[in-house]
Amino acid sequence: MTEECKITMNTGLRGVTIASTRISDVDGDAGKLIYRGYLVKDLAENASFEEVAYLLLFERMPKAEELAAFKKTLVGRMPIPSEIIDALKTRPRDALPMDILQAGVAMLAHHDPDVRVEGSRDAAIRMGIRLIAGLPTLVAAWDRLRNGRAPVAPLPELGHAANFLYMMSGRIPDEEAASFFDACLVLHAEHSFNASTFAAREVASTRAHMYAAVGAAVGSLSGALHGGANTRVMQMLKEIDTVENIDAYIEKQLGSGGKIMGLGHAVYKVDDPRALILAPMSRRMGERIGEVKWYEISRRLEEKAKAAFKRHKDMDIYVNVDFYSASLYYAMGIAMDLFTPIFAISRVAGWAAHVLEEQFAGAAPKPMLYRPESEYIGDYCGPEACAWEPIDRR
Repeated sequence: MTEECKITMNTGLRGVTIASTRISDVDGDAGKLIYRGYLVKDLAENASFEEVAYLLLFERMPKAEELAAFKKTLVGRMPIPSEIIDALKTRPRDALPMDILQAGVAMLAHHDPDVRVEGSRDAAIRMGIRLIAGLPTLVAAWDRLRNGRAPVAPLPELGHAANFLYMMSGRIPDEEAASFFDACLVLHAEHSFNASTFAAREVASTRAHMYAAVGAAVGSLSGALHGGANTRVMQMLKEIDTVENIDAYIEKQLGSGGKIMGLGHAVYKVDDPRALILAPMSRRMGERIGEVKWYEISRRLEEKAKAAFKRHKDMDIYVNVDFYSASLYYAMGIAMDLFTPIFAISRVAGWAAHVLEEQFAGAAPKPMLYRPESEYIGDYCGPEACAWEPIDRR
């Protein structure tokens, strides 16, 4: 490499503002997450997932009659075509659930006539609603099929969260369990320009349809640096196994340069506000099933790890959303490899909102294609640096 060539670092676009948004904001210093002006804490404690999905898609909270109609539409769109169920039956039972979900998103597109409608916000909204409705059914159907059980159809009288738990287990969940899961969906529905949301918006900027953009988002979420953190938290908790093993685990991780999964975040400089809501739910679900062990390990691990980081590294570290969602989902009887697909069935509401924002400004399409620049840092800098050599003379 010649001296004239520059070496640039991959910054991952950190600190680079690429677009404006009215959808959500993360104030990492204050520990606040806002969906269209509403604090996520207030939404999780008072609103249903259906209300939040409506807010994200339509930019305002629904009135009573609008919410009733939206709920009816969602549950009516939950059943997926039998051809997709038949296709899922042909998949290897050990296929990765996120790969199944990404393939399922593409298959859903095959059955939606709106994919052929260009430049229509209404058509894009309809596709977004079908995805919000269909993803829970895909995940639940796949989990049952891979375990040798027939898929369960949704019930029109159940809400979105309750229907997912019902389609997974075949049992109607009680009100408390359904409300906890509903709050989880609210808490994970949106989080500004994270990797999967950026992927969705980048694809949307090409004028690709909603399914293509959401499929890209699912693919991004499948990566270990973005999704799967709460699965790894649960794996960590099972490795620790007892409260008495926490100190040794922390020392081992700190001594080897390892991580304490679920602690630390790229944005938050205080405890993640979502974790503060999930923690008591984890404790309560543990109490309900007679096994508070995982919550207790989490609680003591958080306390001890924070003290250890301060003592050994003179730094503060904070709990993130994955830390307590792991033990909460586990107590609900959800398989660990479904934790990330569950993230997707919530976040699809946010992805759809971002696709709408990326593609439409008011009633007119936005003519903006993402096309970032790059800086070549290869082995030559000039057009004549490499002369062609025939293959027999190389």
